[in-house]
Amino acid sequence: MPAEPAILTTDQMIGVAGGRDPLKTDLVYAALRTQIRDLALPPGAALRKDELAARFGVSRAPINEAIARLADEGLVDVFPQHGSFVAAIRASDVREGLFIRVGLETEAMREAARAAGPALIADLDANLAAQATALAAGDLDGFFDLDEALHGLIFSAAGAGRAHRLLDAARAPLDRVRRMALPEPGRAEETLSEHRRLVEAIRMGDSDYAAAAMRAHLAAVSRSVERQLTRIDHVNDR
Repeated sequence: MPAEPAILTTDQMIGVAGGRDPLKTDLVYAALRTQIRDLALPPGAALRKDELAARFGVSRAPINEAIARLADEGLVDVFPQHGSFVAAIRASDVREGLFIRVGLETEAMREAARAAGPALIADLDANLAAQATALAAGDLDGFFDLDEALHGLIFSAAGAGRAHRLLDAARAPLDRVRRMALPEPGRAEETLSEHRRLVEAIRMGDSDYAAAAMRAHLAAVSRSVERQLTRIDHVNDR
């Protein structure tokens, strides 16, 4: 049987967060969301509230609220009187998330190219260097986190906070399949090359070229996602 995924207690997570004391619900939500995204909590896994409350060292209230937020994002299915379970990977949800991502991130890329200054370029270059280091070390988990951070930097530069929150929620079902696709031979290396083109487009300040670079990157993401969805369908048909 696979080892049970480790979940940090609230106190441990506050320590990792550098002494900050965010809401307990936010901590539980973030931890569970990451575990689901990384497939440490696979589709169909039961989320037993009493066990989670004991692991996190919190009451059931933050657990209930976190699970409700995850259910709103399509990551958890809640069945009254039966329990809560990590949602299956549904192709329709994944494709909808990708559709939203293409629209929002293409326009964010256009705005980032217009607004880019030395600080943003420096942050993007540092992120690319860290991606290359993670990839050389075979650290796909770290690479995936840096991938998300790069896109976050680009979106933040566009100054669209509400749209960023919408994007984050829409991407939730998509990110599991993206994580599954990353170990494909050559896919991580291709992703890094695509990211370098994104940063170069922003450095040039050409908004149309930048938008085209993002569309090309997300088209490659779509192709890898569709390959994973095909594999999932084949497994489910057995």
